[in-house]
Amino acid sequence: MYDDWSANALVVLVTAMSVALAVLVRYEGLAILNQRLVKVHAQRRRKVLLGVYGVILLHVVEIWLFGLACWLLLLMPGTGALSSMAPVPFLDAVYLSAETFTTVGFGDVAPQGAIRFLAGTEALTGFILITWSASFLYLEMEQYWRKPGG
Repeated sequence: MYDDWSANALVVLVTAMSVALAVLVRYEGLAILNQRLVKVHAQRRRKVLLGVYGVILLHVVEIWLFGLACWLLLLMPGTGALSSMAPVPFLDAVYLSAETFTTVGFGDVAPQGAIRFLAGTEALTGFILITWSASFLYLEMEQYWRKPGG
């Protein structure tokens, strides 16, 4: 199953690139979101809602990035499969990404073979990025939620 070292190396490389891109999207996305929340002329509590919507959007973008990486890898021979599906529909790869990123776990679609490295790493990355979002939103709520005029 793991005899093709070039396929294994490709999975590791794409995984590393996906993690780096997801973290960059999160970092820059939160920076932009923070700048915009400061400039928005809305009730303070509404700024919290905008922050929540912005964070959800970032999560969706990151899930789709990992889903695209998974789908592209599965087009390459020796990288693995998803629950005996061949070919793998793109939206099934995104679905796998969503259940992996959120650490829900594998249900009806599960990775097999070398692609499991991407899935395992995505679960760790998703957990970290979700907690980063929670910290960001906590700080936003501290700043905007209870102050007068909100």
